[in-house]
Amino acid sequence: MNKDSHKNIFDHIQNQSNISPSEIMKVAESLQNTDLSNENNVRDLVKRLAKMAGKPLSEEKENQIVDMITNQNMPLNMNTLQKMIKK
Repeated sequence: MNKDSHKNIFDHIQNQSNISPSEIMKVAESLQNTDLSNENNVRDLVKRLAKMAGKPLSEEKENQIVDMITNQNMPLNMNTLQKMIKK
């Protein structure tokens, strides 16, 4: 991925969630040694991101996201992921 693609991704995330690129990088750095197959780790991450974005997250939606991540069934397309979260 080139520099412009990264900028576009960060801009998109910031526009949709109000999470700054520096906050995204801090989260990414904190995940470097995190086992994302561990449900508790993923649940903590999902709650943290929802709080950072200032978005309410129902228990049902949290469970759905956690299941998708721990089962490695995440949509690779940003639009698909965004639609799923908005439901």
